[in-house]
Amino acid sequence: MLLPIGELAQAAGGSFDVEPADVGEQICGLTWDSRDVRPGEAYAALPGERVDGRDFARAALRAGARVVLTGGPLPADALDEARERGAAVVRVDDAAAAIARLAGAWRGHLGGRVIGLTGSSGKTTTKNLVRDVLAVAFPVTATAANQNNELGVPKTLLSANADDGAVVVEMGMRGTGQIAQLCDLARPEWGLVTNVGTSHLELLGSRENIARAKAELLEALPEGGWAFLNGDDDYAAFMRDHARLRERGVKVAVYDGSPEAAGRMNLLRGAKLPYDDGEAARGSAVRRSDARVWAEDIALDEEGRATFCLVATHFPAIPESDSVVERASCTLSLRGLHNVANACAAAAVGRALGMPLPAIAAALAAAQPESGRAHVLRTVSGVTVMDDSYNANPDSMRASLRTFAAMRAEGRKIAVLGDMGELGAYSDEGHLRVGADAAAAGVDALVCVGPLARGIARGAREAGLAAERIACVPDAAAALAFARESVRAGDAVLVKASHAVGLEQVVEGLVG
Repeated sequence: MLLPIGELAQAAGGSFDVEPADVGEQICGLTWDSRDVRPGEAYAALPGERVDGRDFARAALRAGARVVLTGGPLPADALDEARERGAAVVRVDDAAAAIARLAGAWRGHLGGRVIGLTGSSGKTTTKNLVRDVLAVAFPVTATAANQNNELGVPKTLLSANADDGAVVVEMGMRGTGQIAQLCDLARPEWGLVTNVGTSHLELLGSRENIARAKAELLEALPEGGWAFLNGDDDYAAFMRDHARLRERGVKVAVYDGSPEAAGRMNLLRGAKLPYDDGEAARGSAVRRSDARVWAEDIALDEEGRATFCLVATHFPAIPESDSVVERASCTLSLRGLHNVANACAAAAVGRALGMPLPAIAAALAAAQPESGRAHVLRTVSGVTVMDDSYNANPDSMRASLRTFAAMRAEGRKIAVLGDMGELGAYSDEGHLRVGADAAAAGVDALVCVGPLARGIARGAREAGLAAERIACVPDAAAALAFARESVRAGDAVLVKASHAVGLEQVVEGLVG
């Protein structure tokens, strides 16, 4: 963001409690954390459950903030600080709403393509891969970490530069209508949905309702935009039809990173598969002749990293002219078969922008995982820790266990798995399924953390894992104590649960 103070105040819908020394002074960013203020930025004094941002306004001004956005009166010392420094205090009706209005106004200054991205799992990793691929061609701004909510999306937009080639906006949701609201703000021209899984079942009740909520991104796309859909997701066709993409002139590009993709596409090169657009879309695959990018010859090495042949047809032909197919070899630093699909998604976006396939493959190979997302660490005592502690649902648990099974370990393989939240009526079944997946992965020991994870233990026992190899503990502290006592040099440990369980404590305790 780069806006004069006067324009910023107007866009935020505010008025001056303290006039700035120079109303034309350019503001170069915005934050609501006084500890992160950089000189020349605006500070939004947000109210919180435990603290009030107005109490930190003076500290923000001393750190170099040139504007304070506030929904109420500031303390006298903060007002005096603003006057002494020639900074502005802008009074608004609601600070969070003002941030959204400001982001909406700045969106009109962005010259690059805005790409929205959502999905039940893989959002953040795919967003990072899209960012890394596009950054080869031009400057890119993308959502930081997983800041994908009603504050994170405005922050992403406000972090973007007017001359960025693309802005990649991750969008999370907890209910119907939330993605639509984020799209009203971000106005994406392209949209990517990674998958429809089982997270949020507690709130939305069924996968079909989750698909409808995710499809709000697709419904927001304009005529001539691109929608990127996962050919291995059984709700892709449902979302495509629900959003009426083809009727509205939105182009559809399908990617497929599943091990079965190569067989599907080899079929296609001989002839188009029939598809009846009138058939019920629910639970069916998208039309496979739409596929633009897929993977062949997929293999995992002893570290769980995928090697594959990245294959792409020419864009933007849909569905004409499939005859020219390009290939490029690719080895990911990211671990797990599921990341092949995420890589194919990013490759599809790059191809739609005209990037050469070898450059895309090189960018994918160079991409690194974020902390807490299948990040492999090694301790000084010779223990390998696969840190996937950031979050979990049954689908991502299965993917992590498959990756863990492919990894080589000199000693035992120990899975520390915790509760998965927001599954609603599917909670019992989901935890049982994860237990069965753990047994199928051949773990030598299973540590189940939390009350819901007792279902994981039960599922593992029912799938044949010996009871003496399974331990149930109440919380992360107990899991760490158990791990410290039982883990030995040469062992490999997988750590995964919903974020609320706090299993990063186990990772930090083992590695630290």
